[in-house]
Formats: sequence, C-alpha cells, structure tokens
Amino acid sequence: MSFTYPTVLYLLVIPAMLLVWVWRRAGRRVVLPFDHGVQPSGGRLRFFIGLAESLPAMLLAVVIFLLAVPQQLSEPKTKRSLTNIEFCVDISGSMTAPFGSGTRYDASMAAINEFLDFREGDAFGLTFFGNSVLHWVPLTSDVSAIRCSPPFMRPEVAPPWFGGTEIGKALLACRKILINREEGDRMIILVSDGYSFDLRSGNDVDIAKRLKQDNIAVYAIHISNTNIPDSIVNITHLTGGEVFNPGDTESLKGVFQRIDEMQETKLEKSSAEVMDNFVPFSIAGLSVLGLFAMCLFGLRYTPW
Repeated sequence: MSFTYPTVLYLLVIPAMLLVWVWRRAGRRVVLPFDHGVQPSGGRLRFFIGLAESLPAMLLAVVIFLLAVPQQLSEPKTKRSLTNIEFCVDISGSMTAPFGSGTRYDASMAAINEFLDFREGDAFGLTFFGNSVLHWVPLTSDVSAIRCSPPFMRPEVAPPWFGGTEIGKALLACRKILINREEGDRMIILVSDGYSFDLRSGNDVDIAKRLKQDNIAVYAIHISNTNIPDSIVNITHLTGGEVFNPGDTESLKGVFQRIDEMQETKLEKSSAEVMDNFVPFSIAGLSVLGLFAMCLFGLRYTPW
C-alpha cells in the first residue's frame, strides 16, 4: 500500500502522544470515605476506561491516514485485442447467379451478418467493388450499418460502372483503409465469384507483397462452381490467409466459422492501475466512532 501524500503521515505522532498521555497521566484517583472496609483498586475497570479514552486518538489516526490518500494497485486485467476486418464484396452482375434459396450476393451478405456475431468487439468495414470501388461502411465496432446495407447495393441496382470485376483495385483500396489503423491486427475478407484481369502479369504477387508488408492477411471466398483462380490462391497464401470454395449456403457459413477459428481472438494483459483505497480506513473510522459513542453512555472516567 502507498500514499499520495506520505508526508501527512508524520502527523501520526499527535495521536501517539495522546495515547501516551491517556495511559500515563496522573490524577485519575478519587478518595472516598469507607469505614471498616478494604476496597479494590479498580485496576480492571481502569483498563477498560483507558481503552475507551484511547478511541478519540485512534479516530484521529484514521483521519490522518485518509488525508494521506491511501492507494493500491488494481489487479491486472486482460482485454480483447482489436482486429480490423474489411469485407470486400463483389457486386458484379455474376453475383446475381442462384445460390441456395437466393443469389450469391444474398448468401454472402447473410453469412457476413452471422460472422459479425462471432467477432464481437472487433472493428468491421464494408467495401463493395466491381470495376469501381465504394467504401460503404468505415471501420467501426458498431455493426448496425453493415447489417442494414444489403438492400442498397445489390448487383441488380448497382450503377453500371460496377458491372465488371477488378479484385486488385479493390484490395489496394481496402489496404488504404487498413493501414490508417495503428491499433490491432488487419484482415481482408474477399468475397467474389469471378476472375480479375488486373491480377495478371505478376500483379497478384506484387499486391500480395504490399499487403504482407503492411501485416494484412487476406481470406478469400470464391463463391462459384468454377475453379479458384491461381492469382487468388497466390494472394491468400503469401499474406498468411486462405481461400475457400463453398458449394452451398451451409458450407459458406462454415467458411466464416473456419476463418474465425484461424484468426483467433487475442487477449492482452493490461498493466495494473493505481487506485484509491479508502474503504478499509473508512470502515475502521466508522467502527471506532461508533464504539466511542457507545462508551459515552457509561464507560468513561468521572472524578465525582
């Protein structure tokens, strides 16, 4: 235990001197006339009266401790390490193809909404892309905007300049978002069903190296019955992620669960904090004050 103002503790010499005075002072005897009898010295009663008269000095000592502001270290706590996750969702025309009971876009957004529950406490962002890129939801721990977004950027209603698929442009745009976050891990979850021409001629490796340099892992979901493009395999492998090819809606949900397991939540221990510790001294002071009040009803020295 420590004190904010330790020099105040020097005042404890005052209650110490009061205690010495209570127990060593003279003049506590009263001579009473008793005929033909031997009276006890009253030593036992004097002891209890001395204890009662010591209570004010003890109460003053407690007050001095409180004025010195006692402190203690709190228990070190563990907190969840933040992960910044950017969803990069393809809204090209091919995402309207049937998948399960809806379209590829519908199944993707439904699985993303469930994934949000797995990673409560992380920061999420949502980017839609085709031949252009639109950052729909900035990185935030409030996921309500992502949950409400599916109707507004469906491939059927998206502007015509979103009709193609440029994955490389989208990944670099997501990179610009993530590198501005200094705290926490960084991750991109790419959801697409097509081949991207802007990843040819070694561009996939160059983009992967830039993402790797910025500690950004890419997990990709190829939501199509075609083979996974080699460029997507290269990017995910080089950045420490993985690519999946779900065949149905249940497999798609399982993919997001698998990503959650692979990118485990990290816990970091924070250092102990200094906090005030008035409680024990307050309890001691109230107890001494209450006991002294009870003693005033009869247990006190009266020389008459």
